[in-house]
Amino acid sequence: MTDYGCTLRREEQAVFALRGLYEDYGYAPYKMSKFEEYDLYVRNKEFLISDGVITFTDTDGKLMALKPDVTLSIIKNSRDESGCVQKVYYNENVYRVSEDAHCFKEILQTGLECMGDIDDGCVYEVLRLAAESLRRIAPKAVLDVSHLGVVDSLLDGLCAEGRGKICHCMGEKNAHELKAVCAKYGVAEDVADKLQKLVGLYGAPDKVMPALRDLVGDTAAVATLETLTAAMVAGGYGDMLRVDFSVIDEGRYYNGIVFRGFAQGVPDSVLSGGQYDRLMRQMGRRGGAVGFAVYLDRLGRMPEATREYDVDTLLLYDEGCDLTALYAAAGTLRGEGSVMLQKEIPSKLTYRRVCRFKNGEVKPV
Repeated sequence: MTDYGCTLRREEQAVFALRGLYEDYGYAPYKMSKFEEYDLYVRNKEFLISDGVITFTDTDGKLMALKPDVTLSIIKNSRDESGCVQKVYYNENVYRVSEDAHCFKEILQTGLECMGDIDDGCVYEVLRLAAESLRRIAPKAVLDVSHLGVVDSLLDGLCAEGRGKICHCMGEKNAHELKAVCAKYGVAEDVADKLQKLVGLYGAPDKVMPALRDLVGDTAAVATLETLTAAMVAGGYGDMLRVDFSVIDEGRYYNGIVFRGFAQGVPDSVLSGGQYDRLMRQMGRRGGAVGFAVYLDRLGRMPEATREYDVDTLLLYDEGCDLTALYAAAGTLRGEGSVMLQKEIPSKLTYRRVCRFKNGEVKPV
C-alpha cells in the first residue's frame, strides 16, 4: 500500500480517511456554493465560530458572503421530508478568522449532518462517528459529552442574558465567577450550588453518572445521557469517552446532547457538535438535527510522527539485470514495508536493511 503521509498534508490525509468512514454509514456527499446571502449569517450569528464574515456585492445588488459555516447552508438548502432522515457529509472550504494567524483564511472543514425525524438511534450513530473520526485522525483522543437538558432544567425561567453568562462561566469552569453571576441574576442558592457541583463533574461515565443522578435526580435528560454513554462504552469507545458539563452552549441553538473532541498535542477542540433542533426551528424547519464538524486547520498543530528510517528496505541492483524479476522481487518485499531501488547506497539515506538483487535472487548485504 502506498504511504501518502510523505506527500499529503495532515488535513488532506484526514479528508480521505473520513470520507470513506462516512460513506460506509450511508452518508451522501453534499456540495454547495462558496457563498450565501449575508443576511443568513446575520440572523444566526450566535451559531458561528467567528464573528468575521467576508462580504461582497453581487451583480444584482445583493450583499453576499463567502461562507464561514457549512451547517447553515445545508439547513437553508435542504427540505423537510416527513418520517425520513437526511444524512449528508461534506468536505468544504470555509472563510473565517483563523485562531492561528488571527486573520481571514480559507480553511478546509469536514463533517456530517443528520436532519429530519431523528431519535436516540441517530444521536448514537453520530456520537459513534464522532469518536471514530477522532480515532482516524489522532493516535490519542478524548470525546467529551454533556446534555443541555440537565442545565436547562436548573435554569428554567432565567432570562437569556443570565443563562448565557452562567453557561459562559461553566464553559470556562470558573466556579468563583459562576457563583457571582448566579447571585446577580437571582438564582436560588440551592440551584447555584448544584451548578457549581455540576461543572466540577468530569470523568468516565461509570464514575460521573451516579454522582449526576444524586445531584439532579433521574430526569429525562439524565436517562438519555446514561443510555447513550452506556451504548458508547458497549460499542468500544469507553477508553476515550468523558462526561463533562463544561461542554455547553452559550446561545440558544443547541439542545440535548453536545460534545467536543480533543486530540493529543492540540490545545483546542478539533471536533465539535451536538443536537440543534432550535436552530432548525428558527430557520423554519420542522425536524430535528444532530451533527458535527472536524476543524482540519487545527490538525496542523499536532506533532508530526517521526519515522525511524527513510525506507524499510534498500534494494541494490546491477545495471542490465532482469527488470521484470527485479520489480517482482521488490513487490514481494513491499509486503513488509517500503522499498527503494538503487544501484549504490545514497549518502545520508537511513534504512532498516539493505539487500542486493543478483541472478534473480534477493540476498541481505
